[in-house]
Amino acid sequence: MKLGIKKDRGKAAGWGTNRVETGPMRGAPLPAPWRARLENILITEEQLARRVKMLAREIQRDFRGRELVVVSVLNGTVMFLADLLRHLDLPLRLDFIGVSSYGGSTESGELVFTKDVRVDVKGRDVLLVDDILDTGQTLSRVRSRLQSLSPRGIKSCVLLDKTSQRRVPVSVDYVGFAIPNVFVVGYGMDFDEQYRNLPFIGVLKPKPGGIAPPGAAASI
Repeated sequence: MKLGIKKDRGKAAGWGTNRVETGPMRGAPLPAPWRARLENILITEEQLARRVKMLAREIQRDFRGRELVVVSVLNGTVMFLADLLRHLDLPLRLDFIGVSSYGGSTESGELVFTKDVRVDVKGRDVLLVDDILDTGQTLSRVRSRLQSLSPRGIKSCVLLDKTSQRRVPVSVDYVGFAIPNVFVVGYGMDFDEQYRNLPFIGVLKPKPGGIAPPGAAASI
């Protein structure tokens, strides 16, 4: 399935940038060690590199001549963030914020902050970076937390967007890929703290009997 860029700047859709819609890459064979665990490669290493570079260009254009504070949500953003920052030729400061579901389960929907920002964002431009946007609950809570610190403005950048899972309306300014409702791993994203080191984004196989991995249907 080919990837196509769709231009959509409508406020109702919550987009502020071009987005790339993707489906299973049947032409990209899975490396042998992962064939028993993954269904397919959803986004290849090369596609990730191209798209991240494009996102960096958009961010560079929008923040040219301004100092930026980048706040990244732990832990799934680590690879995306590193690649994105390499392409940004801007004066910036970097900090991280940690969010987790209460008791280690996403089913309750109750979120707690495990790490707060230490960099002073008051009066500064903030770029909030996250790996995946699905229900919108996490991004909405983090934005509210940052907004309480009186920044000059906040823009959001996510690598992946599951639009079908949205429960909370949230605006996003930069989006890498719109993806279907599948459980993805790799490129920093995990299942049970595994698969983060994959250079591509893959779809995790369901358990025998068609049962999805725990937490797959309870994303936040």
